[in-house]
Amino acid sequence: MNVRDWQEILNEVVEADAEAADWRAVAGSRRGDIGEDMFLGHPSVGVYQLKTYAKNPFEVKGVGTRIARRIDEDLDPLFPSDGAAHFGVQSGFESAEEAESAATRLEEVVQTHADAPTTPDAFFDDVMEAIDSPAYGSMEYDQYDRPAVLNELSTTFGDAEDVLNSELDELIETDSIDRGFQ
Repeated sequence: MNVRDWQEILNEVVEADAEAADWRAVAGSRRGDIGEDMFLGHPSVGVYQLKTYAKNPFEVKGVGTRIARRIDEDLDPLFPSDGAAHFGVQSGFESAEEAESAATRLEEVVQTHADAPTTPDAFFDDVMEAIDSPAYGSMEYDQYDRPAVLNELSTTFGDAEDVLNSELDELIETDSIDRGFQ
C-alpha cells in the first residue's frame, strides 16, 4: 500500500482519464477522533481512501491511498447513486484567460437555468461541466457524524484503515493538534 499526502491523491483523481460525472463519494467524521474520512470511487479508476484534518482554518493536512482498482459488484452498493448529495473536485485555472472563459460559461449556465424549468441535479451537472470539473458526482455525507456506509467501507478495507489512521495520528501528534489550550 502506497500511503501519500492527500493532495497527491486528489491530483491523481484530477488527472485520471475517466468520465468526470461517474465519480461517487462517501464522507463523514473520523471515528472517535478529530478529522474526516472520505472514500472516492470511480467504476473504471478504482477507490481511494482519504483521511484529513484541519490544522487551522487555512490549512488541511491528511493522507490517502488507492485501495481498489475498480468498483466491483460488492463495492457498488456501498457508494451512493443519483439523487444523493453532490461533490466536485476542481484544480486551479492555469491562466486568467482560462478563468474568464470558465466564468463566462458558468454565467451562461446560470442564466439558462434561471430562464427555464430545471432540476437541481441538472443544474449541478451543467455547472460542473461549465467549469470543466475533472471529477464530480453523488456523495453521501454527514458533517456531524459518520454515515453507516462509511463504517462498512472502513471495515471492508480494514488494513488500509489501520495504516491510514496510524499515519494521520502521527501528523496530528507532530502538529500538536490534539493538545487544545494549555
